[in-house]
Amino acid sequence: MISRAQQAASQDRPDGARLRCLVTGATGYIGGRLVQELLDAGHEVRCMARTPVKLRDHPWVGEAEVVAGDVTDEASVRDALRGIDVAYYLVHALGSGKDFERTDRGAARLFAEQARAAGVGRIVYLGGLTPHGVAARDLSPHLRSRAEVGRILLASGVPATVLRAAVIIGSGSASFEMLRYLTERLPVMVTPSWVSTRIQPVAVRDVLRWLVGSARMPSDVSRTFDIGGPDIVTYRELMRRYAVVAGLPRRLIVPVPVLTPRLSSHWIGLVTPVPAGVAKPLAESLRHEVVCDEHDIADYIPDPPGGPLGVDAALTLALRRVQDAQVTTRWSSAAVPGAPSDPLPTDPDWAGGSLYTDRREAAVDASTADLWRVIEGIGGEHGWYSFPLAWAVRGLLDRLVGGVGLRRGRRDAARLRVGDSLDFWRVEEIERGHLLRLRAEMRLPGLAWLEMCADRDEAGRTRYRQRALFHPRGLLGHAYWWAISPFHAAVFGGMARNIARAAARTAKEGAA
Repeated sequence: MISRAQQAASQDRPDGARLRCLVTGATGYIGGRLVQELLDAGHEVRCMARTPVKLRDHPWVGEAEVVAGDVTDEASVRDALRGIDVAYYLVHALGSGKDFERTDRGAARLFAEQARAAGVGRIVYLGGLTPHGVAARDLSPHLRSRAEVGRILLASGVPATVLRAAVIIGSGSASFEMLRYLTERLPVMVTPSWVSTRIQPVAVRDVLRWLVGSARMPSDVSRTFDIGGPDIVTYRELMRRYAVVAGLPRRLIVPVPVLTPRLSSHWIGLVTPVPAGVAKPLAESLRHEVVCDEHDIADYIPDPPGGPLGVDAALTLALRRVQDAQVTTRWSSAAVPGAPSDPLPTDPDWAGGSLYTDRREAAVDASTADLWRVIEGIGGEHGWYSFPLAWAVRGLLDRLVGGVGLRRGRRDAARLRVGDSLDFWRVEEIERGHLLRLRAEMRLPGLAWLEMCADRDEAGRTRYRQRALFHPRGLLGHAYWWAISPFHAAVFGGMARNIARAAARTAKEGAA
């Protein structure tokens, strides 16, 4: 039931009034883009993030308020919701373990209770489109959890808009990356039977338009809305249409009934940058037909001229942004590099126990600016400047055990920001022009970092300094370090030498 205070608050705001919006999940794929859209619409924005430093380098950070908080922590949720008109709930525990449904349920209940207590005028939630007539127990855990979160928010007593989308097509989305890599890497595919399931994809720009527009819905509207593009296709047809848009030869797709969601997730994990932990809920969801039952959202947020983007237009736009290196957020943006309690390599006296270190230095016949350009451009298409076979094998082994592997690449070919995924690393710190610190996200019996610095020595000459650090967990962690130690000279020593040479080449090319 909607309170009188909430009705009054909504009625007192003119249609064009500047709203105070809270965005949870601002480090994620949708949230990171929504902030800019809300600012462009003239609203005030507060972002709640478990690790606010991950938002430090976003282009909109100077225009939005950023607060530390966790949707499972009552005090931080209460503080974040204070004075808020519209609260965007964009948090999902996708791929976070077996208890993710319980985590999602508890966080949604807490958020709903605190939103009502704070007098929030509206909650907006982006969930998953569920198939018509399928019982909750028969849904994939991923879809079941998203549907349950939607019901909890609708029952909160706060007017709520629950948008339900199927496959979101946009540069950097997990669904698009999975589609892109499967289609580009495999001209002939033996695929699970779910490639014949009908789906209704939607362009990310339309999703963002509906999210922004939901802020101004009348206070007496509290319901779910199905959102989708104009085309209903099978996943097989989606792959074929991507091949046409990308200028690839026609793909041969042979569906077989024996690939279970678990096997599918490992297959996807080996071929695409999407690790098995994320691929599994996506694959499980694709066994359900997800087609919109209605388009009532247009009664409150009118469609643009020509309507929502179709599949071909959405694929073309997403691919163009990838090719032009204009991917503003990626599905991997939301991954957490470590628990807040994890020690850092900068902790005094090393608070975390044993810390193994491999140090390398090299003189560089170039400026620190030239050296920094090489450091910041590392990974992705540029590789890791040493023993490519060793890096490739390590990436493959990581994917075989369900890790992220090397295929995540980079969000941007030239610039990094804190929180970016970089192959199987995560950018933990940047001191632009000087320091890049990466935290490992491959499967390891411990914590690992790689630091790269552009420095000057006492004589003012440029020097490259590099540290590889490893904090072992248990006997296996110590054994792992000593087992790979014989390869350090080739891998880490070669990296230091080759980065120095690359910087020298960069300097000569710039002077030519």
